[in-house]
This record gives sequence, C-alpha cells and structure tokens, in this order.
Amino acid sequence: MLLRLSSLALLASTLHSCAGFEYNTFDGPGFPSCHNVIAVHNATSVDEMVSLVKDAASTGQRVRAAGKGHMWYDTQCSDAPTVLIRTEDVNGIYDFDLEAGHVTIEAGVTFFQLAEYLHQRGASVNYALVNWNISLGGSIAMGAHRSSIREDSMVASAAMALDIIDGTGTIRTVERDESNDDWLAASTSLGLLGIIARIKLKIYPDTKVYSMQKILSEDEVLNGDIYGLIAPYATANLWWWPYMRKFHQRYYDVVPTNQSDQEGFQSTFSVTEFEGNTARTLLDSGKYLPTSNMAAETLFFGLWSLPNFHDKKTDKAILKWPVYGWNYDVLIGGLYPNQKPEWDYGLHGYTLELAFPVTMANDMLKRVRSLFDAELKKGIVMTSTYRSGINIKFGKAYNDLLGQVHNSTHGGADWSKGAIMFDFPSYAPTIGDKKRFNENFYINLANTLIDEFPCRPHWTKNTRDVFTRAAKNFDPQNISRFKAVREKFDPKGIFRSVVGEIIGVY
Repeated sequence: MLLRLSSLALLASTLHSCAGFEYNTFDGPGFPSCHNVIAVHNATSVDEMVSLVKDAASTGQRVRAAGKGHMWYDTQCSDAPTVLIRTEDVNGIYDFDLEAGHVTIEAGVTFFQLAEYLHQRGASVNYALVNWNISLGGSIAMGAHRSSIREDSMVASAAMALDIIDGTGTIRTVERDESNDDWLAASTSLGLLGIIARIKLKIYPDTKVYSMQKILSEDEVLNGDIYGLIAPYATANLWWWPYMRKFHQRYYDVVPTNQSDQEGFQSTFSVTEFEGNTARTLLDSGKYLPTSNMAAETLFFGLWSLPNFHDKKTDKAILKWPVYGWNYDVLIGGLYPNQKPEWDYGLHGYTLELAFPVTMANDMLKRVRSLFDAELKKGIVMTSTYRSGINIKFGKAYNDLLGQVHNSTHGGADWSKGAIMFDFPSYAPTIGDKKRFNENFYINLANTLIDEFPCRPHWTKNTRDVFTRAAKNFDPQNISRFKAVREKFDPKGIFRSVVGEIIGVY
C-alpha cells in the first residue's frame, strides 16, 4: 500500500518550524518516516530548493527531500535534527521534443502528471514507470522499477541526464555514462548525493497495449519455468495467494493502435467507502481470528480474478480479459472518479520487499512456501491480507551501484538474467497493539530469506532491522565506490539518512 504525507505536513505553510516533531508517512500518526524534523519547506521552484539547501549547508543542518510518498518506515532521514524540502510543487515540464525523443521534467512531477502531458502529445516513457502518485525524482533516487525482464524498466533507465543539487547548493549535471561512477551512483542515489532537481527523460511514440491474466496452480509456478512465464512479455508479474495455493499471472504487450477501441484504465488502489469499511472490519477481526483472514484472501482472490480496470470513457467496470488501452492507462492508471485510495479508509499496511537473482526464483518461493507450511503444522493458518495477494515482480539487470537489479557477482550470485522481487504487503490492524496475527511469522520470514539468500532490500519498503540484517549481502566494492561519489557531492553529509548509515557510506 502506498503511503501519503501526513496531514501535518500537508497543512504546513511555506515554512513549518518547531522543535523536533515527527513527520509521518501518509498513513498518518503512528507511522513516522522521520523522528526529528525541525522544518518543512514547500518549495515551488528549483531556484528556491537551491537557496534552501545553501541555507541548510551554511548552518550545518541536515536536509532531505520529501516527495509524494513511497515511504513505509522511519528510514527517510537520520535521527539528527533535519530540514525537509517538499518537491510536490516543483513540477514543471518543458523542452518536449518527440522527434528527438526527450523531455525535461522537474523534481516533483508524478507519473500521472507526466503521462497525461505526454499522452496529449502522442508520447509515453515506454516501460520506465511505477505507481501513479510517486514523483519521478523520488522514483529514480530509490531505484524504482516496473516489472519486466525483457525491457528496461528501471525508471533511471529512461534518464538521459540528472540535475542534482549537491551539498553546497550547487547544481551538478550528471549525464548518462555507464563508465562514470558519478552516473552509476546517481542512478540509485537514495537521496544521499543531493536533491534531484531536473531530469531529462527519453520518450517514445505512444502505444496501445493489452493486459491479460491467467490463474495458475501453485505447482505450475513453484515447480515451473518462472523465467519463461515473465520474459516473453514487455511487462509481467505474478500475484500469490498462499492460502488458496494459486497465482495470478498478469502480462502486457503492445498491440496495433487499431486492434481495439477499448480504453481500459487500471486502478490497484481505488475502493468505494463500502468496500473500504468492509475490508477494514474483516481484516481487523483477522488480528485475532485466522478464519477472517482466510475469508479475506478468498474474497480478494475472486475480486482480483476480474480485471481491476474501468473504461476510461464511461467509467464502467471491464469484466473480461484481455483489456486494451493506452500505455500508461493500462500499465499503471490511477484513481477511478469519485473513489478514494484504500488508505483513506484506514487500510494501512506493513511491507517487506526483497530482490533475489531470478535464477533462484523457484528455490526462494519454495522456501517461503515451507515457512507457510511450518505454521500450518502447528495449526496456524497464514494467508495474504492484501487485496492483490503477494506481489511477485521482476527486473531486468541494470548497471548502477545500489539498485536492486545491478549485475554484481558479489557472493557468487548470478544477477545477469535479472531479479525476482518478493513484495509482501500485509495489513496493519487498527485495533489492539497494532501487531499482525502471528506477528513472529513475518519476522522469521524476513530473517530466513535474508540469511539464506543473497537478497537485496527495496530502499523504502523495509524496516531498519531488515536493512541492518541484509547489509552483509551488499557488494562492498559498490558501497566503497558509492561512498567516494557521495563524499564528492556531499562532503559534510547534510543529506545523511538512516539507510546511508546502515549500508556504510558515512
């Protein structure tokens, strides 16, 4: 589940300042992303961000960028007093040139904003995209990606150049050059080099695509050719229903523009008030009653078997596969008219996402299955408590220093064929001690996967404990090279974060 900025931050004026307050993820109070924020600036231009960074640097203040929100835990900042610069209103788009194949955007532009702008001009960013309400600057900083092995799907793969505000308040332009560590560090910077102020992006003529979904038995996936289920398609992923012992396989590819006049529009997060309140009541009871979780997964499986698409022209639900529509509308979409995202109805989540070499996909998923089965032998039924199951994503190998899919050979693992991402969101109860049903299962699952596989954590979907435990799996040479670039861009460490401290670049 995506997180939004706290109501406190949203109501902040151009400068909100007090002594060390918590800054929340968009799940609100109780879900802090930073513990010791002393000011929140709502920047409105690149020049203003430059000025704010210079002011912070001159006084020795820590500073971090804050975008639309893809942050689940308290790892956004360091624990020292920190100034936040929100990029949401720094969202210009210009220098569009489809013939030359590029456009320039500013830090806070979201995928939704960019997609609408490009579609009106007959263009798209192809497959270098993620969720609709995440800023492009933040997406590149955290190493975000679409699910694909065939195509370049890292958001940074579409970047031709980045303007980064460094630790002195100077704008440095870093152009794509895979022989240059400056570029390899900037491709997944974690915000530790500075604030990404502008991005020059590759663009392509807009395309129509289809989306198709099949139901697979668990055996077909765990003992099957997982790579073969994903690699043939422009983008594809799996959704796992461990209680049902089934998977959904969803895949997408380009079709001729005239193949269908259907204009499908996807929404993973839209719910009605009735749906949101019903789901929250059922899942809250699942904190104590496993039968409620079993009922929830069965219900969600049935709902997810149908297309989560509406017709963009009429807003009517599309009930049959395949679905056709324009690139961004089908691949990502947004919110349906007059509906809200699930978190607005109290459907909050905890997350765990780890990436593994795709060559280990079967072994990893079987190990997860064995952990589910071990609970069952104790009489404890574990389920997915998320409306689309456990998300199994994939990434084509991409050359950078800290990305989840970089082709390092550290530890003898082969990442050259790409990565499989095990993305396990789980419902955060609103009652009692707020812990999940059989909470220790989730902790044991994370620890087991980290200890037994050379996995890499998603940079915003994991706890401090997960990062600390997974640090042994990081390539020390890549960490050393990144640290050298970090020291050049930010010698005083004003952009420091908990994650940067854990991985050892300070």
